[in-house]
Amino acid sequence: MSDDNKSGKRIMLKLSGEALMGELQYGIDPDFMGRIAKEISELVAMNVEVAIVIGGGNIFRGAFLAEGGMDRVTGDHIGMLATVINALSLQDSLERIGVYCRVMSALKINEVCEDYIRRRAVRHLEKGRVVIFASGTGNPFFTTDTAASLRAVEMSADIMMKATKVDGIYDMDPNKYDDAKKINRITYDEVIQKKLAVMDTTAIVMCRDHNLPLKVFNMNTPGEMVRAVVSDSVGSIVESGDL
Repeated sequence: MSDDNKSGKRIMLKLSGEALMGELQYGIDPDFMGRIAKEISELVAMNVEVAIVIGGGNIFRGAFLAEGGMDRVTGDHIGMLATVINALSLQDSLERIGVYCRVMSALKINEVCEDYIRRRAVRHLEKGRVVIFASGTGNPFFTTDTAASLRAVEMSADIMMKATKVDGIYDMDPNKYDDAKKINRITYDEVIQKKLAVMDTTAIVMCRDHNLPLKVFNMNTPGEMVRAVVSDSVGSIVESGDL
């Protein structure tokens, strides 16, 4: 694999920390992580530039413990450190199968990864390296969804890919309602008006205002990540303006 590979498509992949648990109750499922790494490697082999923002909910959720009395800022900072653990774990899985990868943190923790510098991140992507953004935005009260939207705009990504546990966007929670209907295409304004649980509102507005399309797909289906990138028929798409 070349270490200087300029491609025509750049994606921002948003992975939740909870998704990394696989079949486990907490932590990281090595088998599931290995499959995700393999699918990312397939995208890299297709000359897709891959940037990733990863959550930390499989290890620690600051907002949840804040409800139990912990200081919210402290909780959020601990949650940011949890994303570093996940990012380093994914980096290891990728490098073990020969994929060049860099972890960049919004918090200064340069003993284990790079500090986030936008121009350096762009250059890594241009060289064909996967870049994993850890520590969210580096600020409390902002979700990793918002961090993904921010980094996607900063990286001039062509699309945001949100990996979930369902195969797209529904008008109701499909895990609770049998009559939930899948929505193949929708605008950001409609997502906000209908209060659909796609991403938090700050993230949705940022994508809308920068005309960044969002695709929601099921990461629990093997191979779906690659299919979602190459096929319009997989997942659900959110776009700005009238459809």
